Amino acid sequence: MSAGRRSGLWRPVAAAAGVAVFIAILGGTLTDLGPWYQGLRQPAWKPPDMLFGPAWTLIYGLTVTSFVLSWRASADRQQRETLIGLFALNGFLNVLWSLLFFRMKRPDWASIEVVALWASIVVLIVVSARRRPASAWLLAPYLVWVSFAAALTFAVAAMNGPFG
Repeated sequence: MSAGRRSGLWRPVAAAAGVAVFIAILGGTLTDLGPWYQGLRQPAWKPPDMLFGPAWTLIYGLTVTSFVLSWRASADRQQRETLIGLFALNGFLNVLWSLLFFRMKRPDWASIEVVALWASIVVLIVVSARRRPASAWLLAPYLVWVSFAAALTFAVAAMNGPFG
C-alpha cells in the first residue's frame, strides 16, 4: 500500500477525533458545576457528577469509531458529505444543550432542545445502519445516555422551575 493511500485511511480518523475533542472541550467549558448548579434540586436517581466525564469520553470514542466506519462504507462523496452534515448537526445540538442548561441556566429550554439532540442520534443510527450496521450499534450507548440525560433534564426542570 502506498504512503498516500495509508494517509488517506487515517485522515477521517484524525479529523473525526479532532472534531470530537473540540466538541468535548467546548461542551466542557460551557459546563459550570458552580453554586447555581449545586443549588438545583436533583432527583434521587441522579448519578454522581464524577460519572459524567467518563461516560462522555466513552460515548465520544464510540461516536468517532461509528463515524469512521460509516465514512469508509459510504459509496460516494455525496454520502460522505451527508454523513459529515449529520454528525456536525449532532455536535452542534450536543453543545447547545450545555449552553442552554449551564450557561443560560435554562433547564426548561434544554428540556425542549434535548428532544432534537435525541432525534439527531436516531437519524445517525438509521443512516449509519444503511452503510455499516456495526457503526449504528456503536451509537446505541449514546442514545441510551441521552435518553437518560433527557429524563434527568425533564426532572430538574420540573423540580426547579419556573426559570428566567
